[in-house]
Amino acid sequence: MHIPAENPYISCISPLEVAGTQHQFFDLHRLFDGENRVLYDRLPYSIRVLLESAVRNCDGFHVRKSDVESILRWDDVHRHPDGVEVAFKAARVILQDLTGVPVVVDLAAMRNAVEQLGGDATKINPIYPVDLVIDHSVVVDASRTPEALEINEKLEYERNAERFQFLKWGAKAFQNMLIVPPGSGIVHQVNLEYLARVVFEADSGLLYPDTVVGTDSHTTMINGLGVLGWGVGGIEAEAVMLGQAISMVLPEVVGFKLTGRLPEVTTSTDLVLTITAILRKLGVVNKFVEFFGAGCAALSIADRATISNMAPEYGATCGFFPVDNKTLDYLRQTGRTSRKLAVVEAYLKATGMFRDYTKPDEDPTFTTVVELDLSTVVPSISGPKRPHDMVPLTQVKDDFTKALTNKVGFKGYGLPPDRVSAHAPLLYDGREYPLRHGDVVIAAITSCTNTSNPSVMLGAGLLARKAVERGLLVKPYVKTSLSPGSGVATKYLQSSGLTPFLEQLGFSVTGYGCMTCIGNSGPLHESIVAAIEKGDLIVAGVLSGNRNFEGRIHPNTRANYLASPPLVVAYALAGTVAIDFDREPLGQSPDGTPVFLRDIWPTREEVDQLERKVVHPAMFEEVYGSVAAGNSRWNSLDAQPSVLYPWSEMSTYVKYPPYFDGMSREVHPIQPIHAAHCLLHLGDSITTDHISPAGNIARTSPAARYLVERGIAPKDFNSYGSRRGHDAVMKRGTFANIRLVNKLVSKPGPQTVHIPSGDVMDIPDAADRYMAEGTPLIILTGKEYGSGSSRDWAAKGPLLLGVKAVIAESYERIHRSNLIGMGIAPLQYVPGQSADTLGLTGREKFTIGIPDLIQPGDRVTVKTDDGKEFQVVARFDTEVELTYYRNGGVLNYMVRKMTAA
Repeated sequence: MHIPAENPYISCISPLEVAGTQHQFFDLHRLFDGENRVLYDRLPYSIRVLLESAVRNCDGFHVRKSDVESILRWDDVHRHPDGVEVAFKAARVILQDLTGVPVVVDLAAMRNAVEQLGGDATKINPIYPVDLVIDHSVVVDASRTPEALEINEKLEYERNAERFQFLKWGAKAFQNMLIVPPGSGIVHQVNLEYLARVVFEADSGLLYPDTVVGTDSHTTMINGLGVLGWGVGGIEAEAVMLGQAISMVLPEVVGFKLTGRLPEVTTSTDLVLTITAILRKLGVVNKFVEFFGAGCAALSIADRATISNMAPEYGATCGFFPVDNKTLDYLRQTGRTSRKLAVVEAYLKATGMFRDYTKPDEDPTFTTVVELDLSTVVPSISGPKRPHDMVPLTQVKDDFTKALTNKVGFKGYGLPPDRVSAHAPLLYDGREYPLRHGDVVIAAITSCTNTSNPSVMLGAGLLARKAVERGLLVKPYVKTSLSPGSGVATKYLQSSGLTPFLEQLGFSVTGYGCMTCIGNSGPLHESIVAAIEKGDLIVAGVLSGNRNFEGRIHPNTRANYLASPPLVVAYALAGTVAIDFDREPLGQSPDGTPVFLRDIWPTREEVDQLERKVVHPAMFEEVYGSVAAGNSRWNSLDAQPSVLYPWSEMSTYVKYPPYFDGMSREVHPIQPIHAAHCLLHLGDSITTDHISPAGNIARTSPAARYLVERGIAPKDFNSYGSRRGHDAVMKRGTFANIRLVNKLVSKPGPQTVHIPSGDVMDIPDAADRYMAEGTPLIILTGKEYGSGSSRDWAAKGPLLLGVKAVIAESYERIHRSNLIGMGIAPLQYVPGQSADTLGLTGREKFTIGIPDLIQPGDRVTVKTDDGKEFQVVARFDTEVELTYYRNGGVLNYMVRKMTAA
């Protein structure tokens, strides 16, 4: 860690001896005495972390004294109606492979661009530690067999060898970059169990808080360990790697007070779904949420991490739990050394960042406070289309039944009443089954959200054992899978003796990665697909994940529910979500005795006792001790070190992107957008899954045609997520979601109208025609545009389609930043206005006058060729964002900066 020589706070560095070793740290108590000390002691703990970073990194340029003063006076400053911009430098960056590959592609391309402009290519190199975990490439091709893990991992390497070789090259070519090989676990669980430092120790002996930004929105999970972190776009992460500060508006901090204890029958999953629904309703976008109250002390770190993981679903930048004694216990359990624990405790106590949740006199000041009594939490699931639509378990059957005939929306499918009882025959493995609405065809224990939590994983195993002992079975056509977030989960399930029971119900280990939750659920048997399509059935997927957006889990499961691992097993046994567990049995024992869920639900004491018995530090040490050594498949990949990457025009996975084509050293003035056509006219809650899906490449899609033209067989298409290093594929996959609703066409799907001709076309084909005609494009959309995963391709793809601006009613935080990072203007209707209120059809021509001297928050005028005129807010919230936009994006800005250096 380099302390800037210009830092005005160097005199506040103090010594700290821990276990006989001398350290030093920025003593904020020395800096902030008197009135300022009172201000510091009232700050939320998450803001204290921001403040320490500002003090330590203050150089008068990236981070200014005014940033320090603003953060210290947070209680007054953050309430400013226009917001106050501050700078933040994270201590490290974390990536997963779907978002990490394009980051490394961009870094490699930036080296080429710097060299072409006469600069030193080696200056493009991470300054801060970068950890990349390969976890998003494995697919549930095989399931319900002990051989599934080997089959799926073998296919993963066959499909992704070129990508993996490229990442190995990156690890050798760039400094400060660690690659965690495939099969090691899910990035956020690996971060929690292994990568997190909690407190950094620099070579100089300087101690400072671990903070992190990541290219996955669920980077927030690490806040459960007291590490401040959140998701950013890949392009923003690249800037951080290269030493740039993140420009952010000083956030409001919502205090979420937890009291009481969870009831016997509830799980941490029920709690997080409840919190998600509460906070989504409250509205916490762009805000920090910090948890406090005696109820926090009763939650394990795994419970807290589950809550923090879901911050993107409740809309917050992060959900923070300050470090306490439970944190130290978790660090000990996961194999961290006693010396590390001593450093963490001593440093955080010295800086006033160590928390005792049971002491209300230590509660800081918050912008607002919301309270939840844990004893009021009830068993629940969320769905069928959004993670914050929580449904108490007792109401699921009625809720789903009503959704069948409700008008099309987040809680409706618009079926006519005479179709509610529809069914279709399913012939599977020589036997016929009647397939009906609500029948479960996918049941997956998956995702970092819950597989990091031993209590719910062991709970699922105990429920499976009791079900098997009662003679219950899962129908053979249900695609069941178990995708642990790390090998540790497998070890304690095996140690507990529960693995055989899970396997008997079809929950064999299918891989260590983000599988079903990211859309890598793999194919359903053709007979299942045929029955679904024949009956036009609303069948279900149930998964222990964090995302269930329409079209994400599988194209044929139109109802998808998030549930705890035990409930995933329960719904797999029931075979339908249209069940009232209180009144209807899961099934029958061989003697005909009905078996209800309550008969096999494990008690909290059973789970806790088993967890204490089978989860040991040695498991974590064994699993993560082999990360650096890799495995035989990983070690067999050839990747020769070089400064510049040897791009191949034959590759369909990794390609030199066109972002720097024709780039000059000079920055040109901002030009107005003249006579643009609307490529898409969209509604509310358009997610990054709609914009840039990560799942399968449909065989009739533009991306498929591109691949076939290059000799790629359909069986080798892989997924969009796996091909994010190739701009030509990803451009053709932009807006490829089959559930996309574009108001310019009559039915859902990835098509639009070429306005001048009236032709209905695939979206990339229409964009190409507009581009050939020299016509710029815009997108009209509604509220929460870009919600969901932090996918930079959701901004890169529209750029390559020729989109110059988006006009929305509101934006998801990360996606708005990503649009700017790629040189697309995010414009927002003024309050009370929308496309509908303004009478916009999307068939007009739009001229948008963005002046070169625009300032953050300015309004600009939009004129249409039919005489309409209205103002929109230019959502450049900070000067840094305007600097990026003027440069055509953050990548171009960094190339110019490195070339000039």
